[in-house]
Amino acid sequence: MENMQYAEELVREFLTFRGFTSTLRAFESELSTDIGRSFQVDKILELIFSQYIPKYQADKLISLLSFFKQCLFSSLDSVLISTLSKLELSILRFYIVHALNSGRKDKVVEFFGVNGNYLLQKREDWLPWFVIPYLKNPSLDPQFRVYFSKEWFDALFLSFRNFLKKITVKRLKNDIKQLNQKLSELQALLETREAEILRLSSTSSFTLATPIHQGESSTGDLSSEIASKDNTTDPRKRNLLESTIASSSHQGEEKLGANGESLGSNSESQWSSSLKSGPASSSMQRFGGDAEARNAYQISQSERKQDSLREDEFPEVKVDFQETFLGHTSPISRCRFSASGTNIASASVDGTVRIWTYDSSTPSSRNATIYCGAEIMSLDWECRSDRLLLIGTADGGIKAWNADAKRVVCDLSTTKEFPSVLDLKCSPVEPIFVSAAASRRHGSSKLEQVGFASLTVWNMKTWKAMTVLPLGEDPPAITSLSFNHNGKILAASATDGMIHMFDMSAGLQITGWPAHDSAIFEWSLHNQGQILWSRDCSRFCNPESLKKCWHEIALDSNGRRLLVTSGSVRSPIYQVQGHMNGLRTLPHSAGITSVDWHPTLPMFITGSADHSVRVTSIL
Repeated sequence: MENMQYAEELVREFLTFRGFTSTLRAFESELSTDIGRSFQVDKILELIFSQYIPKYQADKLISLLSFFKQCLFSSLDSVLISTLSKLELSILRFYIVHALNSGRKDKVVEFFGVNGNYLLQKREDWLPWFVIPYLKNPSLDPQFRVYFSKEWFDALFLSFRNFLKKITVKRLKNDIKQLNQKLSELQALLETREAEILRLSSTSSFTLATPIHQGESSTGDLSSEIASKDNTTDPRKRNLLESTIASSSHQGEEKLGANGESLGSNSESQWSSSLKSGPASSSMQRFGGDAEARNAYQISQSERKQDSLREDEFPEVKVDFQETFLGHTSPISRCRFSASGTNIASASVDGTVRIWTYDSSTPSSRNATIYCGAEIMSLDWECRSDRLLLIGTADGGIKAWNADAKRVVCDLSTTKEFPSVLDLKCSPVEPIFVSAAASRRHGSSKLEQVGFASLTVWNMKTWKAMTVLPLGEDPPAITSLSFNHNGKILAASATDGMIHMFDMSAGLQITGWPAHDSAIFEWSLHNQGQILWSRDCSRFCNPESLKKCWHEIALDSNGRRLLVTSGSVRSPIYQVQGHMNGLRTLPHSAGITSVDWHPTLPMFITGSADHSVRVTSIL
């Protein structure tokens, strides 16, 4: 059906070449009401139930149903093919019932005579029906009575209508997929052209600033070549040149540091290993006197400089399939896979949560829209039953939504002093969850608007607070939580760059350390303070994006790929602890505000400020 227009052109060419002008005119006339191309559900229903069946045009009815089968076979959709086969059986049975109700047994006998061989391909379904024209009162026969009832016809009509609408939706999704692919190619081309323009403009400006030389990356080579081209042999003049170049180079480094929201700036755009955290002091102050940690950091910095590609030069991911959800009407604040990966919960800043599925073969019985009345700041699925969704809001609310019952089963509230529920995390073992709430203060960005932290442990059987985890006096806000595999240890990251570790059985903090202020780090839990891997993603975290949402990172089920939110239309996917270059996601039309990985499959979701949520399965 995707090549319908091309096929029509071939038919026109054939009819014109053979001189079949009358047929060509009839063909053009029929195209204006072509049911296969425009796929108008009501017209198809009218054609079947108001024309083919009442006028006993069985050959055209079977031909039309065969046409739909061919279209579905070309798409290799086994579920729809099976459904159509069952509907075809019922529609042909209704043809027989209608003929008998109209007193036209001759049409029934004719139907079986012409199509008997075709029907006997499904012998078990049709064999009893060959006797129906010879029964005196088939409508009273227990075997056929149900087919003569109005309820059965209404159910058939509604089922076929829903089936046709599902085909329409599938075709639209395929069209959207093709358009998204084309859009991605065009955006990639646009980014390439913009990068070339930027490179040419920067080269041009450097040439104007230093007309003696075209400009090189190494300051040493630059000073040598300037001296060589100027035939400068005076040591004082040569030293002056080198001093000027070194000074310019250091100024450039300072500028880059400021643009990267580091070196003492109030950066809220970088978060710690598998957790989000905020700014701390400089890297040397951060590690204090720990020589081992400093060396590890310097080694990781050196490795990072040796990467062959920058993040904006990463190749695009190779996509197996991609689905885009367009049900939201404002920027996405959170999106999460359920524990089984079959459902997705996505939230937007207008206080709306939607539960949906990305696979047409998955039942949509859990699909729902939840109106919370306040901005959604956190989401988490209860991972033991995959049934409960926890929702944290900006007005101190914590809702527990039962996805099977489609209702809120509990509505909790934090204390008035800590109204912003920044994160929620369910234990993988126990029926408990932890909320990270924060006080409020005035500010222009998300980070500046949160104050002190409060960590509360809640019982999911009684829906009551159990304990408050100790954080010390006036602790900075906690932005992200994570349990270990058995739920005995909780890690929490704070806006001051600290990582806190809690023993959940004792309800006490067992350790903590200042993490970082700019890069993403993977830390060793066996050797505290040891950095295993790091990357600097500051170029993706622009300050404007933080005015609307927090930045997030997500690690895949194998612990090998790290997905990061981005102020750009694409997000980087880093290869953890590897020397391979990373990948880039396909672009949205605005910044990427939330990310998550499927619990078992190589599949991720990205929520965007363009109001869309996208599910991407990668090869």
